[in-house]
Amino acid sequence: MYKGKSIIAVIPARDEELKIGRVVERIDFDLVDAVLVVDDGSTDSTPEVALRRGARVISLGRICGVGAAIRAGLQFGRSTGHDLAVILAGNNKDNPAEIPRLLDPICDNKADFVMGSRYLAGGSAAGDMPLYRRLATRLHPWLMSRFAGKPLTESTNGFRAFRLSILDDPRIDPDQRWLDSYGLEVYLLWKVITLGYLHTEVPCTKVYPPRSLGFTKMKPIIDWWTILRPILLLGLGMKS
Repeated sequence: MYKGKSIIAVIPARDEELKIGRVVERIDFDLVDAVLVVDDGSTDSTPEVALRRGARVISLGRICGVGAAIRAGLQFGRSTGHDLAVILAGNNKDNPAEIPRLLDPICDNKADFVMGSRYLAGGSAAGDMPLYRRLATRLHPWLMSRFAGKPLTESTNGFRAFRLSILDDPRIDPDQRWLDSYGLEVYLLWKVITLGYLHTEVPCTKVYPPRSLGFTKMKPIIDWWTILRPILLLGLGMKS
């Protein structure tokens, strides 16, 4: 429990055997009530490493997409009665020591949904961040701000926390298959803002690992379209 709230940390992961162990072991198990790794069709020992470090693991059985993995984790968290979910990357880019930054505004009833932002004062993006990612992660919140009607510094960072009760709102439908890839994260942020939930950003650190440990699995064109698509489809009223 953290400030009277039951917390689940959800970590989508695929083929992250070199990093997932460090992600799990860096989480304070006295802070969160459950650490859940959702295995998105790994062909390496990602699930086994996560289990050895003390996480619970559910496997999707095949590659379904990060959105589908997050959805499965959120469904698990709701079924087990957790109040809040924290999402972390499975490739060790987030700093679990910063989880309280995400949780405090919610537990203090100042927010329902909190985004970690590398671009706020006190935040940073360190390491080997590709140039196209630097450009895209600034362009996306600029577009999102204009379509959703709220100034944002961050809209693509997966490091976030929110009340699971938000998903009880019938106007929010995370089960749509077009959200199976990276679009689910943008969709949830859009819905929170446009439906009037309390949303805020807090500074966070994003660390990009050395080339020797591999780059992100995100494909620059295909996957960035899945991140951009929710803004266009929701903004134009073509999806809900």
